[in-house]
Amino acid sequence: MEETKITARGRATRQRIIEATGEQILAAGIGGTTLDTVRAATLTSKSQLFHYFPGGKTELVREVATWEGQQLLEAQEPFIHDLSTWESWNQWRSALVDYYLGLGRWACPIGSLATQAAMTDPDLEAFFSASMAQWRDTLAAGVTKMQAAGQIERAVDPQRIAVVILAAIQGGLVLSQPMRSAWPLEAALDSALAPLHQAAVTDRRVPASPAAEA
Repeated sequence: MEETKITARGRATRQRIIEATGEQILAAGIGGTTLDTVRAATLTSKSQLFHYFPGGKTELVREVATWEGQQLLEAQEPFIHDLSTWESWNQWRSALVDYYLGLGRWACPIGSLATQAAMTDPDLEAFFSASMAQWRDTLAAGVTKMQAAGQIERAVDPQRIAVVILAAIQGGLVLSQPMRSAWPLEAALDSALAPLHQAAVTDRRVPASPAAEA
């Protein structure tokens, strides 16, 4: 549905439905989230839901995926599009940890949705695959910038480093969730960034990560 065709109040209602659905999906999964549970949580009628989301649950879930992806990217701005200095890497790391802390729930919305989509919706799975690839490529571009600036050795594989970082984020969150603590995620990120620091050109000083300074 084109948002330009609805009022400001309508856009607010539509966004409220998207956010409430996102919370339900993280709590109960895509399979455990129905239009009836969304209606109950948002106090909206069936006609309202189909007014804002003519495609029903499928469209709603995809809108949730799009919104969650935008939130995750915005949380990493502007650092993720720099990553040309050690300081920018430290700032990116801190911003990402703060984002997950601010959610009040130790789970990656994109990672959780991607895992479920793989079993239920091939088109949605493709969307998440593209989102993850974009995230990976952006991190890899940062590694390339560090190489171009002479900060790290040319032999480092930017794509490999980026994949390791993404894997660490997802794994760190899995461990952080039952503990309700940031330190497993921070430890995983620091371990993932270690190869980058180890590849630092020897005549350049590498600032310590926030965790190391604490």
